[in-house]
Amino acid sequence: MLKLDLTPGRTARLLIGGAPEGHDARVLVELAARAGAAGLLHIALDDGRAACLTEALAFFAPELEVLPFPAWDCLPYDRVSPNAAIVSSRIETLTRLLEPGSRVVVTTVNAMIQKLPPRSALRHARLRATVGDRLDGERLQVYLVRNGYNRAQTVREPGEFAVRGGIIDLFPPGSGEPLRLDLFGDELDAVRAFDPLSQRTTEKRNGFDLKPMAELFLDEPSIQRFRSGYRELFGSITDQDPLYEAVSAGRRHAGMEHWLPLFHPVLESLSDYMPMAILSLDAQVEDARDARLAQIADFYDARKSLRAAERASGTPAYKPLPTDRHFLDRETWELILSCHAVAQLSPFAVPPGLIGRLDANGRRGHDFADARAHPDVNVFDAVHSHIVELAKGGRRVMVAGYSQGSRDRLLSVLADHGIEGLEPAETWTAARRCGKSTLAMIVLGIEHGFVSPDLAVITEQDILGERLARPPRKRKRAANFIAESSSLAAGDLVVHADYGIGRYDGLETVTAAGAPHDCLRILYDGNEKLFVPVENIDMLTRFGSDEGKAQLDKLGGAGWQGRKARVKKRLRDMAEALLRIAAERELRKGEPLAAPDGLYAEFAARFPYPETEDQQNVIADVIEDLSSGRPMDRLVCGDVGFGKTEVALRATFVAALSGQQVAIVVPTTLLARQHHRTFTERFKGLPVVVEQLSRLVTTKDTARTKKGLADGTVDVVVGTHALLAKSISFLRLGLVVVDEEQHFGVKQKERLKELRANVHVLTLTATPIPRTLQMALAGVRELSVIAT
Repeated sequence: MLKLDLTPGRTARLLIGGAPEGHDARVLVELAARAGAAGLLHIALDDGRAACLTEALAFFAPELEVLPFPAWDCLPYDRVSPNAAIVSSRIETLTRLLEPGSRVVVTTVNAMIQKLPPRSALRHARLRATVGDRLDGERLQVYLVRNGYNRAQTVREPGEFAVRGGIIDLFPPGSGEPLRLDLFGDELDAVRAFDPLSQRTTEKRNGFDLKPMAELFLDEPSIQRFRSGYRELFGSITDQDPLYEAVSAGRRHAGMEHWLPLFHPVLESLSDYMPMAILSLDAQVEDARDARLAQIADFYDARKSLRAAERASGTPAYKPLPTDRHFLDRETWELILSCHAVAQLSPFAVPPGLIGRLDANGRRGHDFADARAHPDVNVFDAVHSHIVELAKGGRRVMVAGYSQGSRDRLLSVLADHGIEGLEPAETWTAARRCGKSTLAMIVLGIEHGFVSPDLAVITEQDILGERLARPPRKRKRAANFIAESSSLAAGDLVVHADYGIGRYDGLETVTAAGAPHDCLRILYDGNEKLFVPVENIDMLTRFGSDEGKAQLDKLGGAGWQGRKARVKKRLRDMAEALLRIAAERELRKGEPLAAPDGLYAEFAARFPYPETEDQQNVIADVIEDLSSGRPMDRLVCGDVGFGKTEVALRATFVAALSGQQVAIVVPTTLLARQHHRTFTERFKGLPVVVEQLSRLVTTKDTARTKKGLADGTVDVVVGTHALLAKSISFLRLGLVVVDEEQHFGVKQKERLKELRANVHVLTLTATPIPRTLQMALAGVRELSVIAT
């Protein structure tokens, strides 16, 4: 335990050194215990740092209530509103702080600088009701509109509500699921939570507790405050001002949150919600604060300088509020710190015995980069030796993976290298129950490990180096993708798997077997009705025609079944051909391709731009495909200039350095020359021969290139349709890259696959043809998207 000379409610400043990443969470747990009911407010550098710290706190103290408070995801003085999910998280934290309890709030510099609605505004804006209470449906709708909820056809996201007679669906902030309120006249008859995707009821509730969905309100007093404050700052409104007109009419306007100070009589800071709390700060918080304040000032000056130009062009002028109205300045920041007990964290050790300084006795753990770089040393053997050394010092040792899958892989590999006593642990409490001789395997997303007198943590990155790919996102099946991205509106045409084409006519609660069921009402020919329970919504799909009209099927008729049978036969014939080709490729074993790590890193370093996240993900996917031992067939979609060529270069390097030939097929001679120049420059100095085949190449050079492809002296060839000629033969073709595939026919692309049955195929396109895209979505081909 640290001797923390900090008392809630008393001003003091303490520098805590020896608190590297991971160990700092343990320090915060002790600070939270010291703070008690007053609470602990930690200011992190940014959102990434706050997320890592929140995860570490959940591991070391799962019983601790940790509330995130993120900053808006839009720029200062923007024309767009912050994301609804972020606003929901902020409102949930602020309203929880109005109630007594011991909590840790993790925020960022950007969020701390921004002023907030006063506590009284949120306290008076809550609406609670229990089943059996009187509840006026119209007054509830007025409350929802004034407090930032948006009306929608179907409720799927936080902050939305829908009204269908006496049923009101709404998704309040802080609630894991939306709620369905059933009103019987002016009485709240039932409250049910439901799944936003399937619209299926999940449980009954005794009541609800509604909180605002926005940090400003559109009630009459707030509108009057805005109007008078706006005129006071910017003079009488003589020009067209959409913001002023919308607010005056009680309507929401995009970006209106950036005029938040005008809607409230006064604004407060986050520290006002925790007046007695202990404050803790990340290292270099002051630098991040100054950078943010400079950015805010720059955006304000830019908006002011553009006002004249906007007036001249006829664009509604943006009238920015002075920075001190919406943001804390440096003096106010320091004043807040001077009113609290403050702990400044630092990863570096501090000299012992100095007043106002404390050493948490932590330091960054060992990085096994030297073992990875040494060809004669196995990194896992080095890890084994280091663990033995740490255990001799009396420390408990834990190995952390980024995810449960990576933790399990590490556990298997470490066991293979003779490390005994491996045991998975989900929390610090579970790890401490194990004996000290046990090596706890945990999931913790910190980059580097740490060592303290009683504990040592070794991370996946310490052992394996920086990850080439980020944790994989959960892939969505095509059917789920449609269900999540569309919402039905009354009048939409739908297709039932058993009954055919009908027209959706809304939701209706039907009592069956003595219990209410939420059902979708579908109209068929002759005005016949079919009630489909929401739990069976997967039986419905949207009608696929672009036309809004279609002949409705007769409920129970034979026409739909006949059409289904004919279509099924045609689909089977098409699928059989496609799957036969895909299955043959899947069953064949391709040669695993892998390039030397050092050379690959040097080749990647020649790329003059930083890779985008999507690029890194796609490159990692392609390299994994090449090394899998199965023929690759991957489609990469990305707009012009998004970096598809670099993906092809990395794949070409891996194939060429593995002794395979590569064919890059492009639709035009201009693109062939451009790619040939690019590939030649990138492979300069490497033992890779790059040639070109197109109608612009001389007959002599063409003959020489063909001979080189046949005898294997040419490693990479860039060409147009000339590469598809039957006179072209390869000695060891390993990879085919098809650029702008929409310009090629199916037979032309299949011709390249025929050259060698187990060839790897990489297809690049900005606009995939429907057949290619359908094969990718159906899983016959792999699909990667570069969207940034």
